[in-house]
Amino acid sequence: MKFRIRRRVLAGALALVAATGVLVATPALAAEPRQRIDLRVLVLDDGSTGIDMLRAQLDREGVPYDTLALGDSARPAITPAFLADSVSGVRRAKFQGVIVPNEGAVTGTEATALADFEREFKVRRLDAYTWANPNVGQDLAWSGVLDGAAMNVTDAGKAAGFGYLDGTVRIDDRDPGVIESYGYFGVPASTLPAGATFTPLVTGTTAGAGGSLMGVYTHDGREELVVTLAANRYQTHAMELGHGLVTWLTKGIHLGITRNFFSVHVDDVFLPDDRWDTTHNCTVGDDCGAGTPANTPIRMTPADVQALIAWQQANALKLDVVFNGGGSVEAGAGDPLTTAMVNNRTQFRWINHTYEHPYLGCVQDLTVAPWKCATDGYGATKWTSQADITAQIKTNTDWAKGKGITVDAAELVTGEHSGLRTLPQMPADNPNLAPALNATGVKYIASDASREQTTRAVGNAVTVPRYPMNIYYNVATKAEEVDEYNWIYTSQADGGSGICSNNPASTCITPLGANGFDTYIVPIEARIAYDHLVSTNPAPHYAHQSNLAEDRILYPVLDAVLARYAATYTTATPIVNPKFAETALQNKRQAAWAAALQARSVEAYTLDGKVTVVNRGSGTLDVPVTMPNGTKLITMSVLGIEVTGGNFGDPYGGERSAWRSLNRNASQLLRLGS
Repeated sequence: MKFRIRRRVLAGALALVAATGVLVATPALAAEPRQRIDLRVLVLDDGSTGIDMLRAQLDREGVPYDTLALGDSARPAITPAFLADSVSGVRRAKFQGVIVPNEGAVTGTEATALADFEREFKVRRLDAYTWANPNVGQDLAWSGVLDGAAMNVTDAGKAAGFGYLDGTVRIDDRDPGVIESYGYFGVPASTLPAGATFTPLVTGTTAGAGGSLMGVYTHDGREELVVTLAANRYQTHAMELGHGLVTWLTKGIHLGITRNFFSVHVDDVFLPDDRWDTTHNCTVGDDCGAGTPANTPIRMTPADVQALIAWQQANALKLDVVFNGGGSVEAGAGDPLTTAMVNNRTQFRWINHTYEHPYLGCVQDLTVAPWKCATDGYGATKWTSQADITAQIKTNTDWAKGKGITVDAAELVTGEHSGLRTLPQMPADNPNLAPALNATGVKYIASDASREQTTRAVGNAVTVPRYPMNIYYNVATKAEEVDEYNWIYTSQADGGSGICSNNPASTCITPLGANGFDTYIVPIEARIAYDHLVSTNPAPHYAHQSNLAEDRILYPVLDAVLARYAATYTTATPIVNPKFAETALQNKRQAAWAAALQARSVEAYTLDGKVTVVNRGSGTLDVPVTMPNGTKLITMSVLGIEVTGGNFGDPYGGERSAWRSLNRNASQLLRLGS
């Protein structure tokens, strides 16, 4: 009976193969020894900056790895059994790649075990940071400070994992008065062991010198990527090159995924924003004292709307319109801005910012500075009511629908992120906020990433952190931005507020001149935003409608970010511009995947050219997977007969990658290309 069942299954499989016309012979018949390679990296950690930089990149992408603390006397010894074993009669490498601090990080029997392991399974090694010396296949050509130097990805580097880069990467030089990067230029050693080669992947040039900063030393049947540039996790060039290091180490076959995200929310659309007073150094309508003369609030015009549309079309990037319908109503019937926005409503992505932008936390007592939460006669905090919060959310959605504007009711940005806890005045959320979100169907509520960098639940909703841009809400011209910037970031002796002197998180600067916006503010704000962009973090940035009016000072910052990206990355590695809800989904996926990595609930390995990914967890999980071009989905695998479907995943940066949803104990099978 068993034999007949097996024959029927086999006959059905063959019939399906015949129908599809795709047949892959079982690799079990191949003559080569079978080897299983688990998709996990081994990191030998000595606490050095180079190792920390590489761990940060593995974490950003979600690549599984085990850390072995070299300085821990109680750590396991690196033995053949620690590195490999057998499963069902098949030799198994427990790791697909090894990261070491340098070429001499382990010695004696541990060094022998590691080298034998790498040789047997063709597992690659990455030296986090060392100097150019014959032990890594190089002669030293030059050493010194590399701040601001240019690096170039060679053709070999592009083929080996850095192909997502256009070719040139600039080493950081954020402060000319501080040494930030040191390195060694190497050239292939004049005397190499028989059969050994050294191939530069990333080279550098400075002060008339040049040579390899990242290159592959092939020797003794092993491959070793040697990094001779010091780098830390926060440096821009480390983030730009980090993915290439991971790709080379794993041969492009790994769990984890990389995308470069960039979204910008423009708050307060339809409202007039209060304006900074450059004479009295305060914001009229907010913190100016009695008697300060009024000035003109800032509000976009129809010409600003057309400029926004033109900028979006020129850059193939959407800015998210975070709107307050009450501002339109207050402006009156026939408001030109409302007409321009509504007539072009399909050009924009709209997000609810409440109807009138009130503060939705505690009732504010503004008679003192800084303000405090008002209390009742019993000393209890007074809170904005659930009814008022609900009305602000719903009325704005209803206003948008009445104008034919498509808005997702699940998305919300409250004014000043109010209602959420805000230290020091509000150590907890307004207790009426969560019920109001539940009642109005809000699932995603914006939070300020400068206060809360991680997501959390608020009723049925989750927070979505947003990065504030240091382009102020109360300015519309370059001169106003420079004046307020100087007030905040210069000492009292230099005419500033002196806040920078008393805040340990801030640094005082020399007052900026008239051209300070273009020469100082734009470069520093563009760099900060660019670092977020290349760190795989999907968190959106936010500015205000005032920054799209008059001098339109937001655009120079965004243009600088996009220009740097276009000069660094290939067109095959486009910026991903997620909507608000898509950002929330990405946050959810990343958090769930981080928990799965901690629990080691996903098994993944290669065997005979096939990749197997199995969810061993307790529920459905989205698993990030990255594979080389040519990888195919296996739609059926029965008795050594495979049916392959289309290409796996989505193209990005010269690879194929995607999140795959797997039920408990379900598997994803992939066939690597030849």
